[in-house]
Amino acid sequence: MGSQTVVADVADELARRVAAGEYQPGDLMPSVRQVAEEFDMNRATAQLTLGRLESYGFVEARRGKGFTIRDVREAGGIDVYRHLFRFSVPMPDVAIEMFHDIVDVERGIVMEALLAYTASEQTIDPAELKAAIDELERLARLEVPDYRQILALEVALVRGLLTALGLSMQRAILNSIGEMVLEVPEAIEAYFAGAADLHVLVWRALVAVWESGSGPSEAQLALFEDLFGMYHAKVVAKFEELLGGLPAAQAHAATA
Repeated sequence: MGSQTVVADVADELARRVAAGEYQPGDLMPSVRQVAEEFDMNRATAQLTLGRLESYGFVEARRGKGFTIRDVREAGGIDVYRHLFRFSVPMPDVAIEMFHDIVDVERGIVMEALLAYTASEQTIDPAELKAAIDELERLARLEVPDYRQILALEVALVRGLLTALGLSMQRAILNSIGEMVLEVPEAIEAYFAGAADLHVLVWRALVAVWESGSGPSEAQLALFEDLFGMYHAKVVAKFEELLGGLPAAQAHAATA
């Protein structure tokens, strides 16, 4: 096993302990010597490991003291949140709470993008949109659909809408959310609580509305928002089921 792999694996284990509360904010991390002894590595590799943990935003170096554990939930930014979500998956209650937040923020950004683009002078070449949706359909119809690729392509589609609208901050947040979700297989699978084909149908329906030039009626918009909310409720319930946060029957009832 290469030294970089060792550094990554041990840093991930230490980060998991921080996420699980085994190491408390304000406490000192185990020293370089202690890390080297526990994980049977030399001190130079242990120093690199703690440096990697610092790059995650989980600890900060204090001159003469070592590395102090940060309150990652209170003080962490979006990058810290991304790592925290990944390391929280073995702790269903924490991961599910975080996923609720992720889905709520993602839904708000996507809804804003779709509605704003519908009401704007659309500047994206319809042929480009249709080509991307054709690729979505190809991926969705594979014998074993590649959910990760489909979701990454959908993020790219929304990113394009946000760029066209000049919503750069929302685009940055969406990019970070995409990174969070795409790192966690259970989160990816949760976004396909329904058939992958449904994702394709929604995008084709949106393009049809944009091409019509008339826009949807208020009743159609209200229906779309309701359906969008129901879809995201299913996504959250599926994630809870996958992590064991809900019995399968209860999770199914929550989405019925």
